[in-house]
Amino acid sequence: MKTVEKSFVKELYTHKQLQTNLSVPQLVERILAREEGMLTTTGAVQATTGSYTGRSPKDKFIVTDEVSEQQVDWGTVNQSIDESVFDRLYEKVISYLKNKEELFQFKGFAGADHAYRLPIQVINEYAWHNLFARQLFITPTADELLSHQAEFTVISAPTFKADPEVDGTNSEAFILVSFKKRIILIGGTEYAGEIKKSIFSVMNFLLPQQDVLSMHCSANVGKEGDVALFFGLSGTGKTTLSADPYRRLIGDDEHGWGPNGVFNIEGGCYAKCIHLSQEKEPQIYNAIRFGSVLENVILNKQTRLPDYDDTTLTENTRAAYPIENIDNIAVPSIAGHPNTIIFLTADASGTLPPISKLSKEQAMYHFLSGYTSKLAGTERGVTEPQATFSACFGSPFLPLAPAKYAKMLGEKIDFYQSNVFLVNTGWTGGSYGIGKRMKLSYTRAMIHAALEGELNSVETIRDNIFGLEIPIQVPGVPDDVLVPENTWEDKNAYQTEAKSLAMKFHQNFQKFTEASADIMQAGPIYKG
Repeated sequence: MKTVEKSFVKELYTHKQLQTNLSVPQLVERILAREEGMLTTTGAVQATTGSYTGRSPKDKFIVTDEVSEQQVDWGTVNQSIDESVFDRLYEKVISYLKNKEELFQFKGFAGADHAYRLPIQVINEYAWHNLFARQLFITPTADELLSHQAEFTVISAPTFKADPEVDGTNSEAFILVSFKKRIILIGGTEYAGEIKKSIFSVMNFLLPQQDVLSMHCSANVGKEGDVALFFGLSGTGKTTLSADPYRRLIGDDEHGWGPNGVFNIEGGCYAKCIHLSQEKEPQIYNAIRFGSVLENVILNKQTRLPDYDDTTLTENTRAAYPIENIDNIAVPSIAGHPNTIIFLTADASGTLPPISKLSKEQAMYHFLSGYTSKLAGTERGVTEPQATFSACFGSPFLPLAPAKYAKMLGEKIDFYQSNVFLVNTGWTGGSYGIGKRMKLSYTRAMIHAALEGELNSVETIRDNIFGLEIPIQVPGVPDDVLVPENTWEDKNAYQTEAKSLAMKFHQNFQKFTEASADIMQAGPIYKG
């Protein structure tokens, strides 16, 4: 790919106070001097994001042009915007940023595998957003910085608010992606996650063109070199469950699977930290130190001690830190081909088994379905769990048709004989509001058993509604927890909820007309 045309960013390149690749201490100093955030007792910087405390998917657009028109899967997820609209808004943002006393530039990479990495740059109005970018993407060496030529640019102007009637946006906020100009324009929102996810969307467009499967998943590797992938939407446990003291972390959210194996797209972690504790999640808790960014976490005004249980601003509180802050990581962030693949879902109906082993056809069915419950705060306006189907466990970030990614995954599962499990980290003993969230200790025990191969030959029973094979025993987990119906006091209520969810699966899957008959038949047994 060609480098970004300097004609589109030259006015920012020559900005008199463009601060390029400042060190972490320098950025922390600027954040505090500019009163953008506060220093916490952990050494992390705390910042708030105003009214936007999660992603704003209705404000994200892809520019329609000769590069994108025939390739992008247009619809409610990949909304189209005219090139002329992008150009006019771009000029406004540039003019706006030119009047700022200083701007912050980060030059780095996305993709740990040098054969597929993308040189990027992020230009920020806020110093704390630039620190966020530095911690989430891959920082270049001194030599790499000298020869760095960005192939994609993110321009973030959170205090510039669009006028929807004039600018052609849906609201004051906008995330505009131009694959032709290789620019991402962000404005009107202070939520830093938009920066991270916009680059992920770009990688999801570029990597499949190089026969690399891009994936919304975390990954780790065992002592014997066995690799595990954890697919799931935000809040399902990818970060928590992949941070395992007995396995080396490859990455917590975004990966590519190519001819050489799995590689991390990022250089850091963006962990949910609601109800975070050292006891339950020691690796993440201890990773939040100097240079980390706490987003929307409430602090004690006097001690500056973070209160991870306080949801005053949002349940979607976050911590951004470099992967090096995790003690046990793979260096570099690359490993072999996956032995085990785990699909994570936070089922708010409380009817899916906590763990089940999937056939190849079931794996394809559930990958295309991507069922989970959107958790509070992960998107603007979501205040309690909502059942949703997100193809490939990452539909908001997939510019191409889901079938493209699913076909690649199916071929790789088949070729490398990966074992696939569906794990429910959601509710048990009842639906949301009645039941309780699955104990993390139980989920860890089930995943450990899956990774160690203990479930490959264990006796199973077939769920008569979903058709899933449920292990009858898992070390460290009470037997009655494994079968959802056994945990419900009201069996009739369970049947009603389970059948309702089964029908939602069938209704959602009707749009995948290209799926084979075997895959279509791999869904729930109950069909109404």
